[in-house]
Amino acid sequence: MATIHVDIVSAEGQIFSGEAAMVFAPAAMGEIGIAPRHAPLLTTLKPGEVRVQLPGGEEQFFFVGGGAIEIQPHLVTVLADTALRAKDIDEAAALQAKQRAEEALKDRAGKIDVAEAQAELARAVAQIKAIEKLRKIKQ
Repeated sequence: MATIHVDIVSAEGQIFSGEAAMVFAPAAMGEIGIAPRHAPLLTTLKPGEVRVQLPGGEEQFFFVGGGAIEIQPHLVTVLADTALRAKDIDEAAALQAKQRAEEALKDRAGKIDVAEAQAELARAVAQIKAIEKLRKIKQ
């Protein structure tokens, strides 16, 4: 079985490095699937879930808060603004961040920048979706 090497890194450091049969990522224009020998591509990522399907069929899930992905025929590099394993997401913190961002968007007279609040809301919603999806898989 052909594989592709995957590196997922953020400012905090590397959170995954290994071989994969398939990778799925939240590209700016929609989710992309990356198989071994994929055509070269460089694109931005939106907040969401990166799924790495290992050669044995097991999947590992990661949350990225945006960033970029570089794809070469035998290498995928995810350069994330923030990245963590989906199982390490703090659900309570994500729900609080979502609530804060929604309140900031309602209170347009507040000091928070609207674009910043929208970005925070998108990250929080993506984290919550990743948690919900992980729960479904475990059941």
